[in-house]
Amino acid sequence: MNNKPEPFSVRGRIRSALCALQGISELVKSQHNTWVHAVATVGVTAAGLVFGVTVIEWCVLVLVITAVWVVEAINTAFEFLCDAVSPEFHPLVKKSKDIAAGAVLLSATGAAIIGLMVFLPYFLAVS
Repeated sequence: MNNKPEPFSVRGRIRSALCALQGISELVKSQHNTWVHAVATVGVTAAGLVFGVTVIEWCVLVLVITAVWVVEAINTAFEFLCDAVSPEFHPLVKKSKDIAAGAVLLSATGAAIIGLMVFLPYFLAVS
């Protein structure tokens, strides 16, 4: 086995980017919760445009949206890996999958709270 890293190449970076895009495609195709995240992402983006949120608010919103998507992707990768390593039921695999799913719930809950903190003043100003 060769432990030497490959030299930098544009072709290699493009290949890496294509693999990453395939991963995102698989995430969206295989995970129903990604559609919930997608709807939330579009809704938050639309609300941000309608209300004209500040640059700092955009930064926070983009950060928490990205965090939810990243945690969902890591959870999905973890679940696929667990299924490959232990196709039969194992209580420790169940615990680890539940914890990873809990991480998604935690990030989504935090994102929802931040969304309320950002948008509630705008909604209250309109009503």
